[in-house]
Amino acid sequence: MAETRRLPGIHHVTAITADAQKNVDFYVGVLGLRLVKRTVNFDDPSSYHLYYGDALGRPGTIMTFFAWPGAPRGRVGPPQVVATSFAVPPAALGYWTERLKQHGVDVQAAPPRFGDAVIGFADPDGMRLEIVGTDSASASASPGGGDNDNALRGFHGVTLSEEGYENSARLLTELMGFRADGSEGNRFRYRAGGDAASGGGFASVVDLLCQPDGRHGTLGAGIVHHVAFRTPDDAQQQAWRGEIVRRGFNVSPVMDRTYFHSIYFREPGGVLFEIATDPPGFTADESPEALGQKLMLPRAVEAHRAALEKLLPPLRVPGN
Repeated sequence: MAETRRLPGIHHVTAITADAQKNVDFYVGVLGLRLVKRTVNFDDPSSYHLYYGDALGRPGTIMTFFAWPGAPRGRVGPPQVVATSFAVPPAALGYWTERLKQHGVDVQAAPPRFGDAVIGFADPDGMRLEIVGTDSASASASPGGGDNDNALRGFHGVTLSEEGYENSARLLTELMGFRADGSEGNRFRYRAGGDAASGGGFASVVDLLCQPDGRHGTLGAGIVHHVAFRTPDDAQQQAWRGEIVRRGFNVSPVMDRTYFHSIYFREPGGVLFEIATDPPGFTADESPEALGQKLMLPRAVEAHRAALEKLLPPLRVPGN
């Protein structure tokens, strides 16, 4: 892989919710993330697109949702992202087990995974989430920018359910620069970066879960729509696009999402991948202090603000 192209890890994960208010209550009120942007789906401005993350919405901390009111529950199965994992220092897992239980969330302790302790639970739409206790999280800042030792530190990684893993693994390693990092049963781990020093930490893990007999999943509430990987700038994104096309994949044109620029393609198993630029970031149209407080619209639909503000339900943000 050319040295001019880098994918340091996960940029964001985008999923679907059937209830925007319950979504805000959970991700802000329970998980302690910050609502860093309330905007609309650029392809369907009649619905919200909500972004959560750390204090500034740094790449690697961003969980986003298309809010489709009343959407039926999707079915989990290949080819999908079937679990999204957040990272905390190992000592924080006890705190999170108790906090989630206090909020009525069913918590399951999973067997240790690649040496790390894991707890699993679901959000209000039934989407599978995990918190992984890992030493690499200790060096990362907390979402609020404070000194909360228990706060989520952004993503640990994602788990993809696939009918077969070999072709997806080849894409990750031969094209995207990930390295194989071991296996446990039918779970195969890959890390962003070319070596242990550069790929051992923040938002870097993709696990491929080989499930050849799994019933195919369907899109709906509680299902991840796509996972995005970060690249530092527009020039590198263009280089990635050219290389992906050269390898025989269909790739979208570059799309301006205001807070980053995006290209999309499907990996061999069928999961939708995005490559998103780190800049401009979520302060492109709001100050750091004001992030997430009001509806921000792309220029193309700003003229319809009055109508959209009547159509979209008001949102209450816990703590505001």
